[in-house]
Parts: sequence; structure tokens; C-alpha cells
Amino acid sequence: VLAGYPVSPNDKEYVLVNNKCQCVTVTSKFVPSKENPDEEVLERNIRIIVPLKARENISDPLSPLRTTFVYRMSELCKNCNPVEIELGGAIHQAQQGNSCEEPQTCYTYDRNECYSSPVPLLHHGEVRQVPAALTPDSCFAE
Repeated sequence: VLAGYPVSPNDKEYVLVNNKCQCVTVTSKFVPSKENPDEEVLERNIRIIVPLKARENISDPLSPLRTTFVYRMSELCKNCNPVEIELGGAIHQAQQGNSCEEPQTCYTYDRNECYSSPVPLLHHGEVRQVPAALTPDSCFAE
């Protein structure tokens, strides 16, 4: 059984993970086996796009550029949204992730969230910190 959603309506490839924060997409599909063409095997593809202009602190446009990127499948795939399941006639809350208290490492902006950071503004000789929305760094398209 494949969980996920189709890449396109006519495709048999399924998206298993689409992590916008780390610009990673994991897909899977059944393909003919190289050893036995009459059998199908599950092929997984991991697509990582390194956001070259990502900052160490994504909310601070003046922080240095990030030079190290670490990808862990367990972090990419974790799902911390609780779901209700029925066990023994009672409803229980459960979640798939096991390290949900730790903040997610984000190399770029998650387009589903809004980020802002104060910026210095010189007005009549006085510098003030003014909140400003940041333009999200996007995952570069191929």
C-alpha cells in the first residue's frame, strides 16, 4: 500500500514527503525489476534542492549564508499532527512523530507560514526598529 498523493493525475508516482522547509521531495513508484522484468519493485526517489541563498537564521536577512545542510529521513517524514484512533471502544489521541518538541530545522521559508523580522529604519536622524515582512527564499525551480 502506498501512502501519499499522485505527482500528476496520469502518473503512478506518489509523493511521500514534500518538506518545503528543507526543499526535499520523496517520491515512490513501482518499476520493472532489473533482475526479473516480469516483477515490479518499489523505487524511491529523493529530490533535494539546496537553497544557495539560505541564511543561517532565516528570519535575519543579515545573517551569514548557510554552508552546511543536514538531511535526516526521520525528520523529513515525521508527522506531529495528532489524530484520533479508536482502540478497544475508546478514542485516543496519537501522533506519528516522536521528537515533536524539537524545532524543525528550516533551510528556507515554508510557504505555509509567514515570517517577519525587525529592520532598522532611519527617520529624521533617529534609528527605529520597524517590523517588516521578509520575502521568502524559494526553492529554486529546475
